Amino acid sequence: MRDCLTGFLALDLSQYLPGPYAAQILADLGADVLKVEPPQGDPMRQLGPADTDGISHFYKAINAGKRVLRLDLKSEAGIEALTALLEKSDVLIESFRPGAMGRLGFGAERVRALNPGLVHCALSGYGQTGPYRERAGHDINYMAQGGGLAGSGTVERPVAAYPPVADFASGLQAALATVAALLKREREGLTDSGHHLDVSLAETVLAWQAMPLTAALHEGHEPARGDAMLNGGAACYQVYRTGDDRFVTLGALEAKFWENFCKAVGREEWIARQWESLPQHGLMAEVAALFRERDLAAWNSLLSPVDCCYQAVLSPAEVLTDPQVLARRLVRQVGAPPQSIEVLLPVWRDGQAPSPREPLSEIDLESALSHWGAS
Repeated sequence: MRDCLTGFLALDLSQYLPGPYAAQILADLGADVLKVEPPQGDPMRQLGPADTDGISHFYKAINAGKRVLRLDLKSEAGIEALTALLEKSDVLIESFRPGAMGRLGFGAERVRALNPGLVHCALSGYGQTGPYRERAGHDINYMAQGGGLAGSGTVERPVAAYPPVADFASGLQAALATVAALLKREREGLTDSGHHLDVSLAETVLAWQAMPLTAALHEGHEPARGDAMLNGGAACYQVYRTGDDRFVTLGALEAKFWENFCKAVGREEWIARQWESLPQHGLMAEVAALFRERDLAAWNSLLSPVDCCYQAVLSPAEVLTDPQVLARRLVRQVGAPPQSIEVLLPVWRDGQAPSPREPLSEIDLESALSHWGAS
């Protein structure tokens, strides 16, 4: 996919996960991405296990494929440099709080005046407008406000997902919107056909909530945790503990899959009970007791060949050696030991696996301006 956005120049002014992930997708598609960081660097450099140079493996993984330039945007020289870079760029991705770009002298109107064809994607927690626009937050807050936590977890309490859903989902949303805006600009052939894109992390979560929000309007249909078909209330769609305290998943929603499962485990009397009223506490207890009778290896041996939507819950270490993961060639180890893991863009094109990313590289201002053709 590296030739899809060849020739497009993207500035990444974001930090942590959402914006850098969006910019990395653009880089994976072939865009030339320059990540602009403050003099002290992106705080992500200090999060997670450190490489031999003291920089976080997590930071290197999410920014592979980019060039990095440190720039003091509070200095006159930094402002001049960013101005020159913006004039030559096709894309700007930033994740400042609403109003921060304006305080730096680069509000939406000024940016459009500098470069009318620029696609400016502003990622923020709650959006550029509304009463929450300046509210601080992280993934767990956006999942809570956007509706992503209420129906997820155990009966007793919501449970936060990991890796952070809103962070990565909003990065994907930002990249998609940016590519669409670039496509429109190129199709129209207008050099001044840029756009300001307002992408919110909380709204990215909200966009997935049509089903539970609709259910909330119909009495008795709102999916309380552990009560509904897809969040823990059905025996056929459930996580079960094995005899050696591992976990397996059963997703036998369709009748044929449930029937295949019941026959494989010798419980054909369960077949007719698939659609008992939710939550199916009695049936779930019986299935749970069955799974506790054998260890994970035994269940894998019995159920992996059966067409019943069975899958063991893999640890991260097991994911690295899973035969399907190995066959698809998206995961690779990079660097000298202790190594980090890189997961490539999950798209095969014309039968070809994605190509590896170049490691991130730091460049100085003179090199950046020269590369961008900026003065």
